[in-house]
Amino acid sequence: MTALTTALLALLVLCGAAAAISRNLFGSAMLLGTYSFVLAALWALWGGLDVAFTEAVVGAGVATIYFIALLWVTKHTVAPRPMRAQDGLLVVLAVALLAGGWWMLLGLPVWMDPLAPAQVHLSPEFLTRSLADTQTPNVVTSILADYRGFDTLMETTVIFTAAISCWLLGAGRE
Repeated sequence: MTALTTALLALLVLCGAAAAISRNLFGSAMLLGTYSFVLAALWALWGGLDVAFTEAVVGAGVATIYFIALLWVTKHTVAPRPMRAQDGLLVVLAVALLAGGWWMLLGLPVWMDPLAPAQVHLSPEFLTRSLADTQTPNVVTSILADYRGFDTLMETTVIFTAAISCWLLGAGRE
């Protein structure tokens, strides 16, 4: 793991923890936006440019703007309750989940490893059978639209549902 990846992961943890314990709602919204931006940078660093772009637009962009707009409309700046013992338990749970994620990350194959299971088993199948299976000359399109069609449909449905929910929450405000 590179020093840049380690630094970004540490910054991700700090942003998440600070947002969780902050009593200032504007500060929490900004920290969550920073968290999403750092996560987008990590996805881009790891080669998931489509996921990085979505995280940057939805997480760092739209969600942050929406949180700040809601704070502006409701005129709330500080969370109404003091810190409780359950908050500490949530931080411990978050650290445990982070440790589990880190442990799983260490089990992934090395980046660009030609002997990784996806390179050895899946890629040759997709490349040789794509045209015959999907009647689509573009392999990327056949993977997204046919082989991963259900997954892509669910991703699109989630984004559509989030957009409609945001619109409904904002409707009726004057």
